[in-house]
Amino acid sequence: MKIAALIPARYGSTRLPAKLVQDLGGISVIQRTYVSTLATGIFDEVWVVTDHEEIERQILELGGKVYFSKKSHESGSDRIAEALEQVDADLIVNVQGDEPFQDPKSLKDLVAVFERPKVKVASLMCKIPEDEAYSPNAVKVVLDEKMNAIYFSRSPIPFNRERNEIIFYWKHIGIYAYTRELLKEFTAWPKGKLEQIEMLEQLRLVEKGVKIRMVETSHQAIAIDTKEDLDRARNFLKSIL
Repeated sequence: MKIAALIPARYGSTRLPAKLVQDLGGISVIQRTYVSTLATGIFDEVWVVTDHEEIERQILELGGKVYFSKKSHESGSDRIAEALEQVDADLIVNVQGDEPFQDPKSLKDLVAVFERPKVKVASLMCKIPEDEAYSPNAVKVVLDEKMNAIYFSRSPIPFNRERNEIIFYWKHIGIYAYTRELLKEFTAWPKGKLEQIEMLEQLRLVEKGVKIRMVETSHQAIAIDTKEDLDRARNFLKSIL
């Protein structure tokens, strides 16, 4: 099975303009994401899929592979699906471009579940305490007995009605792995009603009855959305160098 990591890298961003080309320890955020993904040693190929010449230039400067989007896209999944016309792989892992510190164990565990023939899509999750579950920015997921997702929500699920005990929640981490065929199918479907309400694209899969296998990780990724996130990433980098 040939495995490719595809990193969607849109130049535009709202809260931190041009965040992917900001400096992070001497190279840009997107360059560091590319380097850390490559360094896991898991993937046969690593591609950055972008809509901007500066991002393309920075990745080519590292000797990396770039697919330049021919269309505008609403989501990273749509962007990487277009790149399948050039990328030849059986399993596609969607690595977030604004998460510069990839965890090899998490990605290995994610890929490993595809050894079971019925798994077509998988994603990561981690435990969070109840007090963190009330933030709409932390997407929660509830599971069936086989570790498949039942539902994702920005609301705290399950709702702890009686509050007789302290419970934990599963927080969804937005790294996905798809079989090539499932990714192409998924991005061809129209948005579902639940997806439009919660603004969560994975609910399109849930509405279609596709099983999403969830994989636990203890790794807390640093996602860069704001100046504060960038400062935190810079401080983290200093602590490990």
